[in-house]
Order: sequence, then structure tokens, then C-alpha cells
Amino acid sequence: MKKRGSRLLLFVMVCAAMVISYSFMKTGESATIPAKQAAADNGAAESGGEVTGDSDSGTKDEPGGEAAENPAKNAGKDNSQTAKPDEETGAGQAAQTEDGIAVIAQPADIAVLLNKQNKLPEDYNPTDLVYPDVRFIFSEKVEKRKMRQEAAAAVEQMFKAAEDDGILLAGVSAYRSHSTQKALFDRYTKRDGLVKAKTYSAVPGTSEHETGLAIDVSGSEGKCAAADCFADTKEALWLEEHAHEYGFIIRYLKGKEEITGYQYEPWHLRYVGKDLAAELAESGETLEEYFDAVPVAK
Repeated sequence: MKKRGSRLLLFVMVCAAMVISYSFMKTGESATIPAKQAAADNGAAESGGEVTGDSDSGTKDEPGGEAAENPAKNAGKDNSQTAKPDEETGAGQAAQTEDGIAVIAQPADIAVLLNKQNKLPEDYNPTDLVYPDVRFIFSEKVEKRKMRQEAAAAVEQMFKAAEDDGILLAGVSAYRSHSTQKALFDRYTKRDGLVKAKTYSAVPGTSEHETGLAIDVSGSEGKCAAADCFADTKEALWLEEHAHEYGFIIRYLKGKEEITGYQYEPWHLRYVGKDLAAELAESGETLEEYFDAVPVAK
């Protein structure tokens, strides 16, 4: 009986030891799981929710990718993405999107790219509007005579230079407030229909006239003002040759309608500064091409 009791006690002790050992092993094994999971969680946080094997590769939408290298030139390529303004080029590109149209982050930038894909903030109003001392085809001192100060000084110089060459220019329409552009666009839409109106008039918020940097020009008599026949006038020929010398470009060029989204308008001048205007005159590019933005659909 004593031997049987001893054997039974020994068997119980061995079983107890095995249970304790097994429990210890399970406890130690489970302790390694949270550590592995924590490492995976850290990796996911750094890569935007996905564990990747190459954190330095970068993508077009992440630091180190193509979009970060030149956001102004890539801003128009995908309006669903947020783009940062390019301070070097002054493109003033979009920082957010609204109804599929990007809202420009730096609307006051002289070289801002404004078109059917990029619009001004709803509450934007230029703060430095002045009346340039040049002739217009009307005498009233109204808002459409105004331009931003830098553009106004440049247009004064250009008109004087043209007069020295025997060319008498006159302004037709410069600045337009958002409400004025809306009323104008609504009128054109009612008259010609939306599709047709959008080929020659801008949706409110996308008109360059709202920037205070654009002016429509004609001869002093107002002949062919804002009309196709202006292209054949001596005034149009002078502007085509000399406007860039004063920081202006013919914004909507002939043969570039599919890129700008508008018909050829030799009377529509946009101030961008002398350096950029000279580059565009030499290359024959539009602002869309210069900033490598996608063509604008009509």
C-alpha cells in the first residue's frame, strides 16, 4: 500500500509539473502576439493605412512623388486630389475641390491659372483695384474700367507705346464682379443655350475678368469690339506683336480652343507679368500648356 501510495503521489506530481509547464509555455507564446501586432500597426500608420515594403518609393499623391515635385503643373491632372500652390511659378493652384471644379488657393497671384477647371473662391474680391488712365469706348466711370494696380500701370504703358506707333487702343471691359459675371452669363445662356454660351463666356467664378488682371481691347472707335472681325484690324496685329513687352498675353489663342476651352479672342488680354509673358510669346503656349494642366473640355 505504501509503494502504491508513493507511486500515485509521484504520478500526481509529474502531471502537475506538466500542466504548469504547458501553462507557462502558452503564456509566453501569447505575450509575443501583441508585440508583432504593434509593429504592424506602426507600419500602417506611417504608410497611410497600408503596410508597405518600401517606404521611400513615394507615389504621385504622397511626399516624394511626382505631385510633390511640381504641384502647379499637376494640379489640373486630377481635380479629385488636393494640390498645393506652386510658389515658384505663381500658379496659385487649387487647394480644394468644389462640384468637380478646383477652388484656387492663391487667387491674388499674378500668374494664377483660372479656367473651366479652376475657380476663384466664392468670396474673392481684388483689394487693389484702380482706374487706369486710358481711354475706353464708353465714358462712364464704372467697375468695368477698373484693373488691379500692377496691371493698370502696365496697360497705361502699353496704350502709350501703341499711340507712339500710331495705334489708338481703347478698353472695352476690364474688371467684373462675381455678381456682374453671373448676370452676364445667365443672359448669354438664356439667349444661346448653355453649351454655346460656355464657348465664349465663363461660368461665374471662372472668368479672368473677376481677377482684375484681364481687359478686352479694341480700336478707339470701338469697331469690332469683342467681335471676330477684330482679328484683322491693325490694333490686333500690334497687340499680337507687342503685348508681351508690357506683361500681357492674348489669353485665348487661335488653334488652342480644345486646350483653353474658349474660341479665339484676339481682344482678350491677360496680365501675367513681363517674364512669363515673354516666355509664352516665344513658345506660343497657353497658360494651360505652360503649367502642364490637362486640356479643358468645352
